Parts: sequence; structure tokens; C-alpha cells
Amino acid sequence: MRALIFDMDGILIDSEPLWRRAEVRAFGEVGLEIEEADCFQTQGLRIDEAVAYWFDRSPWTGASCEDVAHAVVEHVVALVGREGEPMPGALDAIEWARRTGWRLALASSSPHVLIGTVLERFEIADRFECAHSAEDEALGKPHPDVYLSAARSLALDPAECIAIEDSANGLLSARAAGMPCIAVPPVETRADPRFEAAIARLDSLHGLPEALSPWRPADPGAV
Repeated sequence: MRALIFDMDGILIDSEPLWRRAEVRAFGEVGLEIEEADCFQTQGLRIDEAVAYWFDRSPWTGASCEDVAHAVVEHVVALVGREGEPMPGALDAIEWARRTGWRLALASSSPHVLIGTVLERFEIADRFECAHSAEDEALGKPHPDVYLSAARSLALDPAECIAIEDSANGLLSARAAGMPCIAVPPVETRADPRFEAAIARLDSLHGLPEALSPWRPADPGAV
């Protein structure tokens, strides 16, 4: 094994509650009343696909799906800029992984504008060799495209990479790409049977060193 490919939302940053707030607000602006608990149904999806999911079930008039997706992202970027906090153990896990020779990449469903906002807020852009957004792919998670792109950027076989995910859709994406996956699901979805496909299920990234103890990066000098 050579690389760790991190998801971002819910793994590096505690942004899932911010996404839920932004979605409830943006959908409310077009007359669709949902609750934050409803947002777990689309957790891990690209935002345009999440908006399409709700439009298919309860179409609205006026604003387009693209407009609503844009509004959600704007709300999230603003919230992250004001309130964004790292997930427990995330920054320590990144530094530990680099010290022990793991190559690092990012594969997120979030658009580039939000990825850039998070990396700048936490001052960790230089920790990752590459950061890929599913907005550049034909299909978002649970399809494997964004993980395959990250592996290509690292010039590695997907089987040489371990994905780190918080959502079932993200885990399915990594597994479809041929990568083993460590899951760090939130309490609300921890019992989801789809997480049984993970090689480890953690409460937080504080447990990452122990979870990775059976593996060692193949090139300890790579950073």
C-alpha cells in the first residue's frame, strides 16, 4: 500500500451539519420543506445529483436545479468560512500519515470552490499531492470516477490506495474503484449495513494509526 485518499466533508471538516443547514435553507427558498434528517439520504452525493434527487420526488417551479445547487454551495462556503472546524483527529492524522511515509490525496464530492476554502482555512493544501472534485467527473459518488482520477494522478493502481470515507455512498465509490476503505461514519448512520464492506470502522480519525497498523506504506521516503 502506498497512498491514503481522503474524502473531505465529514472526514477532514465537520461540514455535514453545515451542508444540511444549507440544503434546508436553499430548498425552503423554492418551497420544498425538508428536515436535516432527510439530508442523510443524499449524503456523499455530488450536490447537483442531490438536488436532482429531491426534484425528482417533489418538483418545484421557478429556480432551476442548477440555481438551487449553486445556492446550496454558496451557503456552505459562507458557513465554512465562518464556522468550519476540523473533524476530531483529522489534522493529527494527516501529519502522522505524512511522517510515516504515506502519500496523500483528496477525492471529494464537493466543488473546487469549497475544497479550496477548506484547505485554505486549515492551511493544509500542501499536505496533499492532488485534490480531485467529482464536479469534474461524468458521474459522482457512488460511482468510482473521482477515486480513479485520484489514483491516476498519483500514478498508482487503485489497489495500492486506501480510501477514508464517512458516507456509505463514498464507501461504495471507493470499493467500485477497487480500493479498500476505512469508514468513519457519523453516529446517525453508523449502523448502516453497507459499512460492513469497510476494512475498519472508526469513531474518529484518532484511531487511524491503529487501523492502519496491518499495512505500511511501500515507500517510506515518499511524501
